[in-house]
Amino acid sequence: MSGHVITVFGSKDGLGKSLLAANLAFGFSLENKQKTLLLDFDQKACGDQSIITNLNSKKSLLDISKLNGVIDSRIMTSLAAHHKAGVSHISMNADPVEASNIDVDGVGKLLKSAKKIFPMTVIDAGAEINPLSSRALESATLILVVVTPDILAINKTKKLLSDLSTLMIPKDVIQIVFNQAQKSHPVNLEVATKQLGRTLFSAIPKDEATCSLSLTKKTPALTLSKTAAYSAGVLNIVRKIKTKNILRILEKMNRPSLASKTQVKGDSKAVNAGEVHRWNILKQKILRGLVEEMDLQNKSLDEDENTRLILRDKTKKKIVELLNKEETAGIVKGREQMSQIVKEIIDEALGLGPLEDLLSDPSISEIMVVGPDKIYYEQSGKNKLSDVTFTSDKQVLRVIEKIVYPIGRRIDEKTPYVDARLMDGSRVHAIIPPCAIDGCTITIRKFPENRLTYKDLIKFGSMTEEMADFLRIIVESGKNVVVSGGTGSGKTTLINVLCSYIPANERIITCEDSAELDLPQEHVVRLETRPANLEGDGAISIRMLVKQTLRMKPDRIIVGECRGGETLDMLQAMNTGHEGSMTSVHSNSPRDCMGRLETLVQYAESGLSPRAIKEMIASAVQVVVQQSRLEDGSRKVMNITEVAGLQGGDIITLQDIFVYNQEGLDKKGKVVGKFQATGFIPKFVEDLERKGYKIPRGIFQNKE
Repeated sequence: MSGHVITVFGSKDGLGKSLLAANLAFGFSLENKQKTLLLDFDQKACGDQSIITNLNSKKSLLDISKLNGVIDSRIMTSLAAHHKAGVSHISMNADPVEASNIDVDGVGKLLKSAKKIFPMTVIDAGAEINPLSSRALESATLILVVVTPDILAINKTKKLLSDLSTLMIPKDVIQIVFNQAQKSHPVNLEVATKQLGRTLFSAIPKDEATCSLSLTKKTPALTLSKTAAYSAGVLNIVRKIKTKNILRILEKMNRPSLASKTQVKGDSKAVNAGEVHRWNILKQKILRGLVEEMDLQNKSLDEDENTRLILRDKTKKKIVELLNKEETAGIVKGREQMSQIVKEIIDEALGLGPLEDLLSDPSISEIMVVGPDKIYYEQSGKNKLSDVTFTSDKQVLRVIEKIVYPIGRRIDEKTPYVDARLMDGSRVHAIIPPCAIDGCTITIRKFPENRLTYKDLIKFGSMTEEMADFLRIIVESGKNVVVSGGTGSGKTTLINVLCSYIPANERIITCEDSAELDLPQEHVVRLETRPANLEGDGAISIRMLVKQTLRMKPDRIIVGECRGGETLDMLQAMNTGHEGSMTSVHSNSPRDCMGRLETLVQYAESGLSPRAIKEMIASAVQVVVQQSRLEDGSRKVMNITEVAGLQGGDIITLQDIFVYNQEGLDKKGKVVGKFQATGFIPKFVEDLERKGYKIPRGIFQNKE
């Protein structure tokens, strides 16, 4: 049978919590004739328990936290100090620096072992909430908070109780011990009860003589005299816990039920529809209470990190406060489900609701919402249906509004679609009814947490090292590049990688519909389009931005994607001194890319003849990099192609330098193929070599 943990905590130093913790351990050992473990987790006091008990363990808490392997009873005997009364003790490090280096995960392993070895473990957790004390609080069957007849101590305890509630600790687990109680004192038991708004668990009378003698002789009060006032007060706590079977009752309440281990968010196999309905009703009720008591409209997403953390903590406390006022029996079962419902409410109030977990998963690259009941995500190149859902179409619409509000965009019946971005740069597209028949639809292209480099693309099998070297040469030397590919093929990622090759001393200006490019250089000017306002005025297009860049002394112009008349301005810029510029277009091959550029130039209605457009393209673009997403979800650079000029007056000459040859699929459905150099050496290589670039000819040859 698993043992119990009692954690003794205080709102500040000087309340007598360490003395109480030590005497409680001896009280359980002497009264119940059972082995008891006393743990010192007070990193600030650094060793008070060793002074109180005169026990110094052979290994400190820091040493034990670093141990590998399982801690059994034999090893525990060799680690701890032992008292003849049946109490074992593990000491806190006396050096504060050492105490701050304790491995909290290792301490968790110690606590798990202690429950198997000792029927009772008592922890002195100190007077501040930190990672170590939080582990003691989370592991506790019962938490005793010590308070004294002091108005300041009582006020600090009220704040501490509020902080503890945000750790999802049930209210009944936290009990208050009134230490140094005096009937004649103005702040007596009745006053403390009224001030704290809770019935106090027990009172220990003030007994300075016994406590002073105990500290002087370095031995717990209970080993000096069981009849002394202080000792009797501690024994009353021990006996009350035993006779009322408090620990077993609390353990049963805290142990998560089978249902609490399932996902309550719409999983019909885990919980029935009635439970889901009651869960959602409770969530909506708490959300309404939050709106009434806190100004959360459009908060969190557009604030700085510190403000968001403060707001999140404040909101969490308010949610717990509101939940404590509700009848949650049969809906919220155990601490795990309490944590779950608080998280869901915070996610909906301050974040993007059910999408938060998907957004935080680094293995997920894209999220696709189709109405409230279907959330798909892309993982390892494959689309999968998520278990989580929205409660209604209104909730999906609220999420869309939270995304577009901070960046000054809008979505309504008049304009039922929008392009936006999240704070981390992830691209978002949303469309709502009446255009979206099945409900509000959201597509999120996630921005990677860490900026990808050419080494990552080589590791992923998207290109070879020789291809990466060649791309670095053409970018550094100022060749104009067009990245071509279909939707989701990785064009933006590839442009990010190519732009990382641009020398740091050059001025780069980017133009995008939604800012996605994340360049490592410092001298970067980022421009973004703007939709029209409610009156239909004020729209700023990519073409307008490209024209502005020409007046901004750019060394490089990077257009996220050419979709219209801005293509003409981009090609003209490439032809008039802005070498090394880059853009991307939607097309399926280098040849299709040429045709696509011709079509897009015509959107500018410049009146240029087809031949003049072809001449402009052949003169402006030196290299096309074709990116594709293959059947197995992998993304590869299929072609690196030189634009070699105009042949016969109307055909743009293309010459592949590197290609990817797909050979089939393996048994697991993975694409099999290999990258090959065609052996063709681009015409501009000799020009670059004359300018001093060293280009190893070996990169244009296939390895055996």
